[in-house]
Amino acid sequence: EMPRDARLDYATATERSRVRLASENPLKLNLTQALCQKHQDDHVLVIGQYIEQLREFARVLDAPLITGQTRTERREKLYESFRSGETRLLVVSKVANFSIDLPDANVLVQISGSFGSRQEEAQRLGRILRPKDGLAYFYSLVSRDTCEQDFSMKRQRFLTEQGYQYQIHEISREDLD
Repeated sequence: EMPRDARLDYATATERSRVRLASENPLKLNLTQALCQKHQDDHVLVIGQYIEQLREFARVLDAPLITGQTRTERREKLYESFRSGETRLLVVSKVANFSIDLPDANVLVQISGSFGSRQEEAQRLGRILRPKDGLAYFYSLVSRDTCEQDFSMKRQRFLTEQGYQYQIHEISREDLD
């Protein structure tokens, strides 16, 4: 659920602005913190669309940030640190949708994405479903009663048709306290 003031902004925004407002729901940070704490012993990727949002998450989570602007040398060092287990949490932009090898990643928290892109969702899911011991978790944080929820339902329908199963958990602000 979006905070009251954000819901008011959303209600009066243009369609394009609504997508971003829903994606950047400030309560997603609290939930991401809780999920990272829950999975502190796992290899966690937090992935999103909007760079400023990702910078804030990286700062609050005290995690390295990788975007398209991250130099290749630094990016490779961070990936290697993640693969070795030295770093267990990375915040990444959609640059992580393509051509990265992080086989130990077993938790992905998607905070924002490219509208209803089924391909993007499948790529992100594939990041954590490589053969490994234990379970893999894919969390997609979606703002209730927004266009983001509509996009999410389309992606879920596609992946369900591909044989994946979903569990939907509604989280309220009170659940985060």
